[in-house]
Formats: sequence, structure tokens, C-alpha cells
Amino acid sequence: MALLDEAVPHPIWLLQQKGGFMNVINRRLVLAIGLTCFTAIPPANAQSISPNEAQQIGEDAYVYGYSLITTEVTRVQMSNVPKVEGFTSPTGQFVNVPRYPPADYRGVSAPNADTLYSVAWLDLTEPQVFSHPDMGDRFYLFEITDLWMSDSTDSPSKRTASGKAANYLFTGPGWKGEVPADMKHFPMATRYMVILGRTYADGSEADYRAVNALQAQYKITPLSAWGKPYAPVAPPVNPSPGFSMTDKPQTVILGMGTEGYFNLMAQLMAAAAPAPAADAPMLASMAKIGIAPGKPFEMSKLDPAVQQALKDIPQAALKKIEANKENLGGVVDGWSITKGLGTYGPSDYMKRAVVAAFGWPANQERDAVYPNTEKDSAGQKLTGANKYTLTFQKGATPPVNGFWSFTMYMIDQGWWFVPNPLNRFTVSMRDNPKFDADGSLTLYFQNESPGADKEANWLPAPKGDFVLMLRMYWPKDTPPSIIDGSWKVPQVVKVN
Repeated sequence: MALLDEAVPHPIWLLQQKGGFMNVINRRLVLAIGLTCFTAIPPANAQSISPNEAQQIGEDAYVYGYSLITTEVTRVQMSNVPKVEGFTSPTGQFVNVPRYPPADYRGVSAPNADTLYSVAWLDLTEPQVFSHPDMGDRFYLFEITDLWMSDSTDSPSKRTASGKAANYLFTGPGWKGEVPADMKHFPMATRYMVILGRTYADGSEADYRAVNALQAQYKITPLSAWGKPYAPVAPPVNPSPGFSMTDKPQTVILGMGTEGYFNLMAQLMAAAAPAPAADAPMLASMAKIGIAPGKPFEMSKLDPAVQQALKDIPQAALKKIEANKENLGGVVDGWSITKGLGTYGPSDYMKRAVVAAFGWPANQERDAVYPNTEKDSAGQKLTGANKYTLTFQKGATPPVNGFWSFTMYMIDQGWWFVPNPLNRFTVSMRDNPKFDADGSLTLYFQNESPGADKEANWLPAPKGDFVLMLRMYWPKDTPPSIIDGSWKVPQVVKVN
């Protein structure tokens, strides 16, 4: 899976067919766990509100629950299986991607060729322990997220930990118990959660084997079995999950319609994903049209005019989500840069929904930033018909604590690797590029070889249009930094 990286694609994203992070990963979710703090919300009275007010409440509610529904669909599609296979695995077991995708891969737009993925979904009805071995100096990131896509600023990673072997205890809502001394505790807000692991590999067979050996030691153990012999057993497969296990997530979610969407949302909030106290105003608003945790949402019981106003809520809400995509970042010297992902304010529901749609679930910017461009310094589209260079001045390569790399994608109803004689899909320091005499570093993006003496600095281009993506893992947060804008990606210059 290229969990698509960093941009795991979801509903709207897939409609656009434009890179994200894992077509496969954007297909799974379902949750719930006791809400008692909102039982005092009065029952809905559809007669007391106008159709316009009902429509506005419905759109707001759809946006509010979008991350929850997206994650649930993804969870179910990825974990409601009998065994580890492809990019799916039963709850409580890791699925590990052993190699980077080949040149003809078409599973997930904007695939990754820097880190190998490892994914596990957990059911926190019982506390679960995640263990990894000593990672040495290798870059790694185990992004954690719950059903709501709540902030995960301290996910286990090279940034947050030493790299030594570690054990992490994940517990669900309301858990009270003793945390073993050798574990770091992560109390989670929902019954279900996911670990999205990325482990750096340089693409050589020897390094693949080294990473695969590490992946084999990523383990999930119920707390009750800790310190005892334990072999995971797949939970029974639900033969009727309520939606397709094979359709694209956006197809599944749109197919729910207004009533099905809000019913699933209400079920999840009542059992697996209780809403935080800060969301009380939103729940009070939703109750006006009959949406309440644990209660069925029945359109037929609403005033006919209100029913009509709510009929096309999914389409209207998705248009708003799409319209807000540009608010995630901006364009600097031709490079599109999204920042502040993975962190949401108390009521920043739209930002969370946009991330769910276009980059589920999104890394923290302190872990990864992915600028991309389709244009050169003159504002013209990048194409293999031309030759281009990008130059970092002396001492001005991307400021990261982890590593950086450029990936090139040809554009064809998605972003895909460019087949080439070198079988090279990225260019970075692992290619041992040659620096110029003045200490600068010039990279070449073109269809034909720039010459044998420059091939270490060359990323082969297709004959048609292409896009460049710069992946910056663990970017520095002190100047110069892409996070505060004190460092900028150089422009791509057409060679005359």
C-alpha cells in the first residue's frame, strides 16, 4: 500500500484520481462506546425548524462525522478478513509490505518508494500492547489514529523515541488500570484505532531483507496475555458488515445516502466512538433534526419539507469539503505545500473532513511534509519534452532530521511511477549524487540521460506531463525550516 502516503486517498480524492496515500487503506471503518453525557439532549422536533435550517444542520453534521465514517469504512474493509493477505489483515495483526511497488503498479496513486508500510487495526475492548525491536539509526514512524482522527502528536517514531526496543500500551475509553513499568501508555478516545507504520528502506535487496526482519517483530499482544506465550487468532468474519467490502470507499459512503450515513454515525457515537465533551454544541444542533448517539435516524418521521431539504446532503457537503481543500496550505514559488495536518482545533471539523477526504489520516507536519509541483519557474507545465534542473545552493539542501527525496510521477488519471531503464523512482542522498564545485547540488529531471557523469543526480521523466513531489521526513522546526517558511523549495528551471 503505498498508504498513500501521506496522502491516503479517500472519497473525493479518489473521485479526482489524484495522489494521496493508499487506495486500499482508504477503505475501512466502524466503531462505538457509550455516551451518557448527552442523554439530556431533548428529542428532535422537525416541526420547529425551517427546511433551510435543517439543511444547514445536515451539512454541518455530515462534515462533522466525515472522518468517523471514512475511518470506519476503511477499518472494516481492511480488517474484516480471515487472514493476512494483500494489504488486509484481521484485527490485532500486522500486515507488512515487503517491497516498493513496481513501475506498472496502479493500485494507489502517488505510491511511495522511501518507506515500507506496516498496518494493524486494534480493538481496545481489551488493552493492547504494541512492541517493536531495536530500530538502530533507521528512520521509522508508527502513526496512530482513532476513529475520529484525533490528534496524534506523540506517535512512536524516530522523532519521539530513542529507537530502542519499546512497548506501548493502548487503552480504550474509560479504561482504568495499572500500566506496566516497561510500557508507555496511550489512552485512546475510541474503541478502535489503527497503527500506520513506515520503515525506511533504501531499495536494495539487502536492505529489504533487513527491514523485513524488523517488520516480522512488530507485534500486538493483549495485555492479559503479556509475558505469556501468545499466538493471535483472527476474530470471526462478519458476513454482513452493512456495506461492500470491495467497492471504493467513496462509493460505499455515497451509497449510504443521508439516512444511512447519519444512522451509522449515531451507532458509532453510542458505542465505539463517544463524542468528546467539547462537541456538545454540535450534538445539540444535530438533535434538532433527529441525529443523536444511539438513536435511529428516520427520515420518514420528519416533516416532508425537511426530508426534501436533507435528501441531497451528501452531495452538498462533499462540495463544501472539496472547496476547502485549498485552505490546507498554499503555493510557494510554484510548490503546493500543506501544513498543520494531523492537528485539529476543538471545533475544526471542516479541516478534519478535508484531510479525511484527501489525505487520510495525514501525518503530523513534524513527521512529514510533502511539497509537490506540476510547473516550472515560468509557470509552465512540466513535461518530458523539456529538460529541467533544480539546484540547492551550498548548505541549503532540505533541512530535515530524517531524510528527503524527490519522487516523479507521470500523470494519467492518477500519479504513477515513470518506467525507466534505471528502474529509479526517486532521487535523494542515498543515490550518492555529485555536488558541484561550489558546493551546490544540481538535480536533473528529463527524459534522456544527462550523461554518465550526471546520472546519480538524474530522475528520469516520461515523454508527457509529470509532477514532482519532495518528501521531507522529520523536517527541522527551527530556522531554516519549511514549517515556518524560512526555507523554500527551489524552483524547477527549464534548460534552454
